Amino acid sequence: MHPRIAIPADTLIEATNIINERNAPFAPRPAIEAIVKSGGAPVILPSVAPKFVDDYIDLFDGIVFAGGFDVDPTFFGEEPHLKLGMTYRKRDIFEIALLKRAYEKGKAILGICRGMQLINVALGGTVYQDLSENKTIYVKHSQDAPGNLPSHHANVSEDSRLYQLVGKRPYINSRHHQALKDIAPGLKVVARADDGVVEAIESSASDQILGLQWHPENMYKHYTDSQNIFADLIARANKVAQNN
Repeated sequence: MHPRIAIPADTLIEATNIINERNAPFAPRPAIEAIVKSGGAPVILPSVAPKFVDDYIDLFDGIVFAGGFDVDPTFFGEEPHLKLGMTYRKRDIFEIALLKRAYEKGKAILGICRGMQLINVALGGTVYQDLSENKTIYVKHSQDAPGNLPSHHANVSEDSRLYQLVGKRPYINSRHHQALKDIAPGLKVVARADDGVVEAIESSASDQILGLQWHPENMYKHYTDSQNIFADLIARANKVAQNN
């Protein structure tokens, strides 16, 4: 059997000509396709009440926390900044509960952009609500180039798992206005941009968690290092499946 990879759904705020309703759940097609290409079976989970987390937890071996709205800053003890973007508290509540349970159960975890920030917040860290809060930042982190093309480099620690997947200085895409600030216990920074912005995190003592500030799902078709990210997730999820 293929390892099952959960993707918590985002929420489509506006109605469309296909779904004539607001707040419909959806999952990003590029992430689904990247998982399938690497040998995983995607499982989409809508944002529901946290009481359903235990009903979902045995349905998957690995999980991808994908991009989307800003995380509500009250989850890390702050009031909203003037430049905070749109938030969706219902999704935050569900995903934080799901992340904590997946972490406890040893599931393979990948965080992408907002997903990395969500992981950090759920485990006790914080984020800059807007990059303007950090005056040392000078790299353009919200690119105007097409999203499937890289725009700036990251510097990866040679003693990290990520180094084995993407090398020392990968060329990455970038579309975010927030960044990790205080790193949660159990996590370590393994990549930064030239201006110091955190670009990737890993679990300190295991291979359970990998978080990226960039979007490999948008580049996997043409960039091997991006596909390596999903192949690594499937390999880690396979180990989980074999141990259950």
